This record gives sequence, structure tokens and C-alpha cells, in this order.
Amino acid sequence: MAIVLGAQALEGVLGMRDAIEMLEAMSRHEAQGRTLIAPRQTVAVEGGWMRLMFAADYESGHMATKAFHMVRGVGVRYVVSLYRVRDGELLAVLDGRLITDMRTGAASGVAARFLKLPSSVGVGLLGSGHQSRMQLEALAATLHVTNASVYSPNTQHRHAFAQEMTRKLDIPVAAVASAEAAARGHAVVVVATNAIGAEPVLRRRWLDECRLVCAVGSTRRESIEVDGATFGDAALVIVDSVLAAEEAGDLQQAVASGALALERQVTLAQLVAQGKQGLAGGYAVFKSVGTALQDLALAVRYYEVLGASAGAVAAPDLASLKQPVSVSGTQRAARG
Repeated sequence: MAIVLGAQALEGVLGMRDAIEMLEAMSRHEAQGRTLIAPRQTVAVEGGWMRLMFAADYESGHMATKAFHMVRGVGVRYVVSLYRVRDGELLAVLDGRLITDMRTGAASGVAARFLKLPSSVGVGLLGSGHQSRMQLEALAATLHVTNASVYSPNTQHRHAFAQEMTRKLDIPVAAVASAEAAARGHAVVVVATNAIGAEPVLRRRWLDECRLVCAVGSTRRESIEVDGATFGDAALVIVDSVLAAEEAGDLQQAVASGALALERQVTLAQLVAQGKQGLAGGYAVFKSVGTALQDLALAVRYYEVLGASAGAVAAPDLASLKQPVSVSGTQRAARG
């Protein structure tokens, strides 16, 4: 019997450390060849776009689809549907907003965990939305973060972010007046914006102390967050999808310009399988476009924790079974 888990049911159930562990385990399954990811489909519709994603994890015996729809001036809605591989039974339909935010942060946490970074780091954040919050929370769960700076073109938003995250994480977070000020002097730089256009948000020349760039906002071809030189000069470029260069405008531009050769990329799953990597005094770029495997990992965990809870709404006749037609029955129908 399927259950429905809405946004309120999911709030506060999983911590960021839990999410990081789930994504690390899923990365190992991927590296072992025990998973399947289908290319995502994005279709332009009037006023926005619709995207569909699918993944299966044969190790856990689950598969999932994710659908989300963006309407300009309104926002994005996400739904994740969780199935059992063995019999195709629909197990749960989950609101996907928190899953998306948390898994994107957790993916950066996994990348940071498998890099040899300084024992203490400062974090510069370009963007003050939900993704930046999750990024800082994931990095603080993985590294010893001593301070952070945040820039958003909206003064009110960046000051609210700084106050909120200072209280939540008990580290000093300062609002600064430019993207350059947020990036300079920090060992980790996060780019999590909704910028659309050809003008990069982050430039290589600002990375004076950087050891890791987490670029997580650009997931469409028309969106450029990071300039080509940032990819080209990196000691290591990590992607969470082998198709990232077909989906993210900044990575696509870096490849097209010759700044980055595709064969220089390693996947997050490969990084986890290989173990902790040094950077020889340079920096790494983790370019995340998000995958349905990441959504699946968290959906399975939410289902395990909440399946019998009061917050789960039963939907016994959702995705009802159509019995297979026998060969003889098919032949009779054809003759009739």
C-alpha cells in the first residue's frame, strides 16, 4: 500500500549527517555498477519548464522518479515517487522540495569528505537561498568551519542569512557587499544562485585561498555561474553526473572553449571509490547538477523512518495493478 509524505511530514526527520551518509553509500553502489540512471528529460512549457528524472538502486531494491515543474514568477514544485524494483509496487509519493535541497547540500558534504582539505576552513557563499543554507550546513557537518561570508544582491536577504546561520551553526557568518568579497580569503567557495545569463557569478581571479569550489546552482544550459578559467585551472574537477557537461551552461562553456577536457572529470562515485584525494596545493571544483540517485537515497530513508508514522497518509488504491494478459488471451482478443 502506497503512502503520501507531504512537506510537513518530512521536516526535521533527517539530519544533514544522515543525508551525507546516505549519499556516500549510494555513491559506493554506483561505483560498484549496482545502479541505473536515465538521462533526464526537460521540456519547455508555456511559462516555464518540466523535468523528469529516474534512477534505480539494485543494492537496496528501490527505484524512483522525480518530476518538477518551474513556472516563472511562481517557483518550482517537486514530487518524488518511490517504487520497489522486485514487483514494481509504488511505496510512497513524497514532496520533493526538502529532498532536493538536502541532497544537494549532502553531495557537497560527500565531496568535501573525500578531499584532503585544511583542518580549519572559512566558507564564502555566493547566494543566500535555501541551497546556500544547506551547503553551509553540510560543510559544517563535514569540516571544521570557523567562519563564513555571504553575498546576495539583495541586502536584506544576505543579512537575514548571516543572522540565521550564525544562530543555527554557532559560527560567525558575515554579510558582505560583493561576490568578490565573499570569495576572497576562503578555503571553500560555494556558488548557489539562480542567475541566468552569460555573465559568470564567480571568477577565477578571486580564488586566492581556495581549495574547493562547490558550484551547485547552474543546472541548465543558459545558466553560467562559474567562469571557464575556474574549471581550467582546477587540480581536480568532480561531477555528480557524467552528463553534467550536457546540462550545466558553465561546464558546457568550459568544455566548448577548451578550458576543460571532458576526460579530466571524475564522478563523485569514482572519488568515493578511490578514497581521499590530495590537491597538490591547488583546488578542486565540485560541479553538481543533482541526480535521481541522490533523490532516491533520501526517499528510501524517509520511507524507512516514516512509513508507519502518523504523518504518513495511506493511499491504498494509488498505482493499482493491471494484471498481465496471457498469450492465449491476447490471441483470442486479436482474433475477435
